[in-house]
Amino acid sequence: MNSDYTINPLGDHSLIIEWSQEISSVVHDKVMNVYNHLLTMQLPYILDIIPAYASLTIVYDILLVRREQNNNAFTTIQSLIAPALTAPVVHMEKSSRLLEIPVCYDPSFGLDLAMMAAQKGMSEAEIINLHTSKIYTVYMLGFLPGFPYMGKVDDRIAMPRQKKPRLHIPAGSVGIAGGQTGIYPLASPGGWNIIGQTPVKMFDPALDSPCYCHPGDEVKFVPISLDEFHKMI
Repeated sequence: MNSDYTINPLGDHSLIIEWSQEISSVVHDKVMNVYNHLLTMQLPYILDIIPAYASLTIVYDILLVRREQNNNAFTTIQSLIAPALTAPVVHMEKSSRLLEIPVCYDPSFGLDLAMMAAQKGMSEAEIINLHTSKIYTVYMLGFLPGFPYMGKVDDRIAMPRQKKPRLHIPAGSVGIAGGQTGIYPLASPGGWNIIGQTPVKMFDPALDSPCYCHPGDEVKFVPISLDEFHKMI
């Protein structure tokens, strides 16, 4: 077992590599380094590679491995991915995108903005300013197709999830949960604290690349007025 990460089976046709379980750019850089190495290697049997905050899930074709290798599939895949795990961190030219995502923080969209301001003892404008003053890393996609988990928000506006989730959160809603911020790509139940909404379509299955954000992207929120929001729809 490596002191920096662990590898374990995840069901019968996937495995998970886990680093220190924390929201950290240092840890995520390790995840993305292995992810990028594996993409470059184009290994046989690998069906999908899924990065998260501090882990990497590898899905493989167990039937094909058994048919061609006549071996334990988990052991075979471990052997194949070993070079990516032992490779040094490659400081390649930055490939991540900086996405400027417009957000309207009007009270009609910021369902929890007033509550957050009251709890934090600050104005709504201060919360908006703190939310838009940082550049966030997209650590992973999950929960819903194209839902970007981003972090970290300023500690002053970190908020626990709602104790009672709403049954309907509109698509495009921007929320905060703990030290994370995210965007609902589809209408859905949810327990994040909603502070605004973007007119940008975060998930479109008709596109070759249906998710607007990808792990490793950087996001800057840009405040817009209600009129600007409606013009951009």
